[in-house]
Amino acid sequence: MLEIRDLRVDIAGSPILRGVSLAVGAGELVCLLGRNGAGKTTTLNAVMGHRRAAGGAIRFRGRDLLGLPPHRIARLGIGFSPEESEVFAELTVAENVALPTWTRPEGRPAEARIAHAYAVFPKLRQYLARGGAQLSGGERKMVSIARALALDPELLLLDEPFEGLSPLVIPEIARGIGAIRAEGRAVLIAESNLHHVPEEVDRVHVIERGEIVFGGTLAALRADPAAMAIVAAAA
Repeated sequence: MLEIRDLRVDIAGSPILRGVSLAVGAGELVCLLGRNGAGKTTTLNAVMGHRRAAGGAIRFRGRDLLGLPPHRIARLGIGFSPEESEVFAELTVAENVALPTWTRPEGRPAEARIAHAYAVFPKLRQYLARGGAQLSGGERKMVSIARALALDPELLLLDEPFEGLSPLVIPEIARGIGAIRAEGRAVLIAESNLHHVPEEVDRVHVIERGEIVFGGTLAALRADPAAMAIVAAAA
């Protein structure tokens, strides 16, 4: 479904990604794991068209994404929840979640897509009229993921979905991600903490200084001392 091959990205003249390659198949849950600054967010931003690639290839369902603007990439069926969990402060929860149904009007009816987003995160139904500026960090994260889900994506990119959240909220976010994956959607998570990686993940790619230094199952990662040393330093 998603294929990233030899991706290179420079920022302000400095190489940030140095030949990143990974793939996410239909219905797979894949994690990009590494410390802050290793290149996780840059990888997701490059997929979404927010960062220009200096080389390599990004393909979604065989279509080349390089050079496409973010709104066209989203309309192809890729949802994105950024690390900052940005929501529109002047809009209510209901308005924030409904936004993608205007961006990508094709597909299932808007009402069905919005209802589905609330089915994954039912707690949000309590806050439909609450403004974005009135939400806690965990509530903003749920709105951010629900909004991406209302796009009705085939692939969902989640940047640090558990970062900075209360331990009481993390299980709720994890359940939501599990429900999304169980529907057969592909999910790519960028994460800095191994303890937040879902046990049901299909593959883990460890990134360090813009390069993939490990790729394999979670069990194989735990059995690799060199990769685990990098992961331990990231947490």
